[in-house]
Amino acid sequence: MKASDLFIQCLEEEGVEYIFGVPGEENLDMLDSLSRSEKIRLILTRHEQGAGFMAATYGRHTGKAGVCMATLGPGATNLVTAAAYAQLGGMPILMVTGQKPIKKSKQGRFQILDVVAMMGPLTKFTHQLASADNIPSRVREAIRLAEEEKPGATHIEFPEDVADEQTESRPLKPSLARRPSADPKAVRAAVRRIEAAKAPLLVIGAGANRKLTGKMLLEFVEKTGIPFLTTQLGKGVIDEAHPKFLGCAALSAGDFVHRAVEDADLILNVGHDVIEKPPFFMKPGGAEVIHISTRTAEVDPVYFPQIEVIGDIANAIWQIKEEIVPAPGWNFDQMLAYRAAEVAHTKKLECDERFPIFPPCLVKEIRKAMPADGIICLDNGVYKIWFARNYTARQPNTVLLDNALATMGAGLPSAMASAMVYPTRKVMAICGDGGFMMNSQEMETAVRLKLNITVLILNDGSYGMIRWKQANMGFKDFGLTYGNPDFVKYAEAYGAKGHRVESAAHLPLLLRRTLSEPGVHLIDCPVDYSDNDRILNREIKEMSAAL
Repeated sequence: MKASDLFIQCLEEEGVEYIFGVPGEENLDMLDSLSRSEKIRLILTRHEQGAGFMAATYGRHTGKAGVCMATLGPGATNLVTAAAYAQLGGMPILMVTGQKPIKKSKQGRFQILDVVAMMGPLTKFTHQLASADNIPSRVREAIRLAEEEKPGATHIEFPEDVADEQTESRPLKPSLARRPSADPKAVRAAVRRIEAAKAPLLVIGAGANRKLTGKMLLEFVEKTGIPFLTTQLGKGVIDEAHPKFLGCAALSAGDFVHRAVEDADLILNVGHDVIEKPPFFMKPGGAEVIHISTRTAEVDPVYFPQIEVIGDIANAIWQIKEEIVPAPGWNFDQMLAYRAAEVAHTKKLECDERFPIFPPCLVKEIRKAMPADGIICLDNGVYKIWFARNYTARQPNTVLLDNALATMGAGLPSAMASAMVYPTRKVMAICGDGGFMMNSQEMETAVRLKLNITVLILNDGSYGMIRWKQANMGFKDFGLTYGNPDFVKYAEAYGAKGHRVESAAHLPLLLRRTLSEPGVHLIDCPVDYSDNDRILNREIKEMSAAL
């Protein structure tokens, strides 16, 4: 058969549902083969970056590699940010890029870059196909490595002359693979150390969110009473309405949750990755750390655990839960008091109904409007801190934020992919005006796909996160403000429905309407960030220190 037909059959054998992308001349054989597939749907996007973000979010939700395609040269370079987004964030994707013929020169060096070398530092696997006969093994290897812990990005370059070859090879079936269980001796060492502690603490990171460990972790917390906090990428693994929840590590230091960490003499660190910011809890002479993950700890000046329990996380937690005897001397009163102080402080802030909208009030209203299984997809900006701290995540992967690469422009594509994976759930993209405009052209894709999403734009006419940092560092306000289009007209130009928030009382009405009506809705929401520096940099730190 033709090599491009074989390539698509290999993807079908892997269970691929979608290929996101912007095809080019060098992808036309593959595109023709894809047109005859009854199992894989092409999702044509308006930019390769949007395609990559959608593929990565598909991988984050499903655990299966999302597939995206682009042409050579500029198409491939436009996938670079998405590759880094998936690689750092632990999201499985396979990128397929085209290339000029490699066995004879057709156009000299026109558009030709060494894409395989370019992708090397950003992926787990990158390979140029030089023979049609090798397609099945290379596709199988790329998908296997993308999905294996820690998940990430892989890349295959598919030259157009190879795509046109004939071959007798056939697809390979995926193998059955199970993650190994944690060693019982390591489990016993961890249990003994936990039982001997005075105030152990559970920290839930990104790896715990990937592997559906919530049930076992909840059973562990219920049996032991040990309180837990999350990193930003660990939000929702256990319902954050749980009485033992201490908060999310959103700020780098000085928050109420950091005071709770200071009270701990032992930290059970589940699924943590040094890519996550902030890895704030290790220092020489400080509390010891038990690393519980599918992979050994990556040692760093800020991370050097004393005990490691390596294997399937849910199984490891189950083994520890079965063996542990809760110690009568454990005391968590002070930790829980810090959490109570944070909740009281937040409650006072979220009642401020000024206009433009105050961020704590915004978070409160969105939490009220979204069902427990609703998905919010955050772009990158200072509002991410408010949502990480104040938004109560009820289920895993319902708060999609990027705290690894922390790129702008991913919020809208992430929401689009979420709505495709979960068409019956409420999905909202929450974007700053700066991040939204980086991939706003995907509004057309969302309308064309007839997706049901709400896109909330927090409009302050500036790059607000950097402006907040600028103020914090004592620099003058310079170089970070701009003008915006009329976002309501902009949405309508794409065939979406545009809305504008007129007051704090108007916001919940608009949220209820857009979440209940089908189609693509955009809400232009003016936001007031003027108190960010005072509250996040000073007030919270002063109040928590006083406790």
